[in-house]
Amino acid sequence: MPPEPPRRSSPFPSASSVDWRTPAERAEYRTTPDYAETIAFLERLVAGHPATLRLEPFGTTGEGRTLWTVIASRDGEFDPARIHAAGRVVLLVQNSIHSGEMDGKDACLALLRDLVERPELGGLPSHVVLVVVPVYNADGHERRSPFHRINQTGPEAMGWRGNGTNLNLNRDYLKADAPETRAFLRLFHRWLPDFFVDNHVTDGADMAYEVTFALDATPDVDPDLGAWIGGVVPELVAGLEASGHPTFPDVVFLKDETDPLRGLAAHDNPPRFSTGYTILENRPGLLVELHMLKEYRIRVRANYDLLRVLLQLLERDAATLISLNRTADDRASRLGRAGVPGPRFPLILERDGTATTVPFLGKEFRRSMSDVSGSVQIEYLDSVREWRLPKDTGVRVAVDVVPPAAYLVPPAWTAVLEVLSAHQVEMRRTTADWSGVVERYRCTGMRWPARPFEGRHPILRAGNVEPAIGEFGRCELRRERASYPAGSSVVDLSQRRAKVAIHWLEPEAPDSALRWGFFDTIFEQKESAEGYLLEPLARGALASDPVLRADFQRRLVDDPGFAADAGARLAFFYDRSPWGLANRVGEYPVARLSSLEGVPLT
Repeated sequence: MPPEPPRRSSPFPSASSVDWRTPAERAEYRTTPDYAETIAFLERLVAGHPATLRLEPFGTTGEGRTLWTVIASRDGEFDPARIHAAGRVVLLVQNSIHSGEMDGKDACLALLRDLVERPELGGLPSHVVLVVVPVYNADGHERRSPFHRINQTGPEAMGWRGNGTNLNLNRDYLKADAPETRAFLRLFHRWLPDFFVDNHVTDGADMAYEVTFALDATPDVDPDLGAWIGGVVPELVAGLEASGHPTFPDVVFLKDETDPLRGLAAHDNPPRFSTGYTILENRPGLLVELHMLKEYRIRVRANYDLLRVLLQLLERDAATLISLNRTADDRASRLGRAGVPGPRFPLILERDGTATTVPFLGKEFRRSMSDVSGSVQIEYLDSVREWRLPKDTGVRVAVDVVPPAAYLVPPAWTAVLEVLSAHQVEMRRTTADWSGVVERYRCTGMRWPARPFEGRHPILRAGNVEPAIGEFGRCELRRERASYPAGSSVVDLSQRRAKVAIHWLEPEAPDSALRWGFFDTIFEQKESAEGYLLEPLARGALASDPVLRADFQRRLVDDPGFAADAGARLAFFYDRSPWGLANRVGEYPVARLSSLEGVPLT
């Protein structure tokens, strides 16, 4: 593609006599179109090219707006099953999940236009079908204002980060609270893309880069797929830089926001995020972060060129990627082989302290003590400088688990089961009451936050996107005999979505149902006793049980708060009595099964 003229009104000139300029191009990138204008442009484009483009709805937002995809297919095949059967790659591109970050939307409008209107660019690829979500967070997109992103250069007005109920959809992929998320999951499983892109714009540091991106190849990614990703990353960088876009092959988080020279922290990517979720679906997920302080025209062009380069790479590697994805699916389906203890499965990754020095095109800066905030502040200057910065690169598995053959979920936990159904995790029901030896967790020591996060009071680990919320205690796995009623759901891990089930049902997983509050009631004590009844119970226990007596005396010495709390002292004895144990506080109701033998199933 020829270089962009310096003052041209559109960096994507159309060869057609019809005015196919996108709304942003016509406005010379001062503005971005609203939702109706966006869909109207796509309707006009599809009407002009019905043999290769199709506009399809895939759901409805909380405020009633229709969510749309545009499918671009060179041979006019729009059926996902037949496309996969033909050995073609499906590339799913999602835009405006944070609707103040709409750059990908305007880039995709221009890209779709050029793929069908500019034959000199090669047209639509033969081995890749492009599926584009132009605006995912449509309700947030229409809450437009010039005051939504103080840290972003243009356009004049932009959408809102949250959806109609102020949920951040890019924290919702696993728990799936929002109607948009449920619609996305249906779309994802209908198309089962071979590669996924989520387009964003940064927050944070100033720098010379126009594009930063992350494409994970961490230990939770299938190893063969990870090796392929490791080869694609430098090719993406090379293609972007050849197009004139300085690019850094990771998203940028400073260890100290006031001192870039302290280095770069690696990003965390649990499955509440889009590209963390695609790891569980055994698919590569590319997180694009354009630099917020670059002009809107430049950002849109950079996003356009990234997608153009990616299409070329996927066209070349189509057969390889399809084979790698099939292998990853097969490995996932064998994670919980009945009766065969498998390898440990990583739930939580953390940095191991290893760092590598990398070149980084940053901005000159100065630091000073602020008399406003009373703290050290940073001021970025205009000049660019190449720093040599330490960057966290080493990763270790902090929490892992040996997967069972299956999970057994009692039928009363409908909200937990609805999320599994939304993810299209395969389940069967028991046809009769069943008792057997299972593994179950007993969880203690949980502390919930006072303030909500994403509509809940979750217990989340610390990360560089949001701080730790609450405090996760301990879940101890026990082997015991238990009974489950007819209609309980059995999640056999012999399926390609096994990783989704593991992350939802293992309590310590970073976005588990327990962490997000779906099992909070197991920590509530429903029966208790009056003090005048507990006094003789306690005295009898002290007289008859020397071990309990010693524990009680030790607690009085070690915990002054306990010693001063009459109710806590009496509860000590009640909790250890048969009446207290019958409350089963903290007993996690989901069972882990080593085999399905003898379980009555539909």
